[in-house]
Amino acid sequence: MYYEIRTYRLKNGAIPDYLKVVGEEGIAIQKSHLGELVGYFFSEVGPINEIVHIWAFDSLDDRDARRARLMADPAWRAFLPKIRDLIEVAENKIMKPAAFSPLGGSAPIQTT
Repeated sequence: MYYEIRTYRLKNGAIPDYLKVVGEEGIAIQKSHLGELVGYFFSEVGPINEIVHIWAFDSLDDRDARRARLMADPAWRAFLPKIRDLIEVAENKIMKPAAFSPLGGSAPIQTT
């Protein structure tokens, strides 16, 4: 299992607008293509104006295929301008859980 962790720093004060448009329209489109949404968060304490969403994929090939289908969807392409100007910085990580992780741990890493 692989986890994609997408972190966005939004413009000051943009969290309510972002969450509204994603909740009303964007998340349904994403879920129809990306599959398993692990969580969708906004900052309360710490870095302000931050959104983090986490998606689970069986493999990197699964992720690539799902993201390609999302990007090819005309509804998604029409939706993107509604959030694009709210985002100042975007970061993306692909993480693999440790063997003891409650979120689907992988085999131990070989050290020799």
